[in-house]
Amino acid sequence: MSAGAQAAPIYPRVALIGLGLIASSMARAMKAEGLAGHIAGHARTAATREAALEIGFCDSIHDTAADAVRDADLVVLAVPVGAMEAVAAEIAPCLKPGATLTDVGSVKQAVVDAVGPHVPQGVHFIPGHPIAGTEHSGPHSGFATLFENRWWLLTPLPGTPTEAVARLRSLCEAMGSNVDLMDPPHHDLVLAVTSHTPHLIAYTMVGVAEHLRRVSNSEIIKYSAGGFRDLTRIAASDPTMWRDVFLTNKEATLDILGRFTEELFALQRAIRIGDGQALFDYFTRTRAIRRGIIEAGQDTAAPDFGRSKGTAA
Repeated sequence: MSAGAQAAPIYPRVALIGLGLIASSMARAMKAEGLAGHIAGHARTAATREAALEIGFCDSIHDTAADAVRDADLVVLAVPVGAMEAVAAEIAPCLKPGATLTDVGSVKQAVVDAVGPHVPQGVHFIPGHPIAGTEHSGPHSGFATLFENRWWLLTPLPGTPTEAVARLRSLCEAMGSNVDLMDPPHHDLVLAVTSHTPHLIAYTMVGVAEHLRRVSNSEIIKYSAGGFRDLTRIAASDPTMWRDVFLTNKEATLDILGRFTEELFALQRAIRIGDGQALFDYFTRTRAIRRGIIEAGQDTAAPDFGRSKGTAA
């Protein structure tokens, strides 16, 4: 982020539909940098709306999504992927001509298929995905620096005006993100490798530990080593969001899971026959990936992976 706030907001009025970790962090970042003139918010539950009002990261809180998006220059769908079609249908009649509609979902083709048919003529639909987050959720979990030095992927559709893409890109960059453009299917394949399948593996390993009768839950908790602790952090993520991710990015996730299974079988064989050289060579190659992530500035070599307590990146 810049040292000071913008001279003029990038978007005079922004509407956030869904007020969890990502939306509340966006609101905090936009307020810190003066990127939005007015931030309107809506959440499905009254408890979340009340919490957002109490925290004060929105300028107005609305009981319905339709009310929140009226006159908005930018509308951000920050709801689970499975809920986006219903929200898009609700807000469509209220979207202002010339407005930009984006989302923060972890899957993109399914969002295009669900939201696209409801977008009125003259509204610019630019799907997006900030690759940033923690295992925490809800309006209290957001913080303004969440997006710093993280990638924000935009998947604009053919025919989208370059000016609209450039404007949204400038907002993401002003919140601290690096921005790249992809087409939706490629995005879904990349994220199946870097995010979706690792989450599924984490859920599975924690589930295995839970069902291992020869090891008690107290021992699992008491003697957790670093690897298992990291898996439990991932497996603590929002269940609704991840259910929808796997149901809507089914093909790419199953493809990567198949490849993972093949690799796992090869490692099982190496262990079974005592092929130490094969294991050493494999681990050496995979270790290089970790070094590359650190060198790219997407993590640190610190034992806690650069995360402070309570705000894992």
